[in-house]
Amino acid sequence: MAKSGKNHRKIASTVSRGTVLAVKDALRKIKSLAYAKFDESVDVDVVLGIDASKGDQAVRSSTQLPHGNGKKNRIIVFAKGDYAEAAKVAGADYVGAQDLIDKVQSGWLDFEIAIATPDLMSSVGQLAKILGPRGLLPNKKDDTVTFDVAQAVKNFKSGRVRFKNDKQGIVHFSIGKVSFEEQRLYDNLSAFIKSLVQAKPSTAKGKFLKKLSVTSTMGIGITVDLEELCAG
Repeated sequence: MAKSGKNHRKIASTVSRGTVLAVKDALRKIKSLAYAKFDESVDVDVVLGIDASKGDQAVRSSTQLPHGNGKKNRIIVFAKGDYAEAAKVAGADYVGAQDLIDKVQSGWLDFEIAIATPDLMSSVGQLAKILGPRGLLPNKKDDTVTFDVAQAVKNFKSGRVRFKNDKQGIVHFSIGKVSFEEQRLYDNLSAFIKSLVQAKPSTAKGKFLKKLSVTSTMGIGITVDLEELCAG
């Protein structure tokens, strides 16, 4: 821990407080400062101009990252009949109906994405207290409630990622790994921001994107020039 603290202080000294960098400069800086022995994630935090205490201002959606984020998602699908077969063919890791609901209720949570057909959502609702707090409950807003389960599975396997705001009105999102080329990180960030802007609630007034910072898993946060990013 002492070594990590020393490294963190060292890289922190290379960025002045209040510094705002152009997008690609920030990404280049993050990559150059990464020091961990593992492939760190490159994450962004976006402060939104919403009242997070109001349900009608909640931001929740998904975006298709052109280069994925370097993470492999294990996907389960709540479906039956032909829909279940389609999900299996598409590559879902586990498919079922009441049997899958029972499995999750027993404590099994070995997955990152849960998809469901609309006709099973009343039954899947039994898992709200388990999946809801973990952000795993299927929801139409992030494309995880659909009859086209095959396409949904393919999308999430190939780079679709969900996002939503936290209680402070901040969206935390991973755009890739420090091993990614700078342009790929930029492409992913641009796709995310475009989807985030499209997800702006109609009830949210004023400036929607207030601040964006980018960091690596073990790194420091660097503020990005939002005007330059949005203009690009």
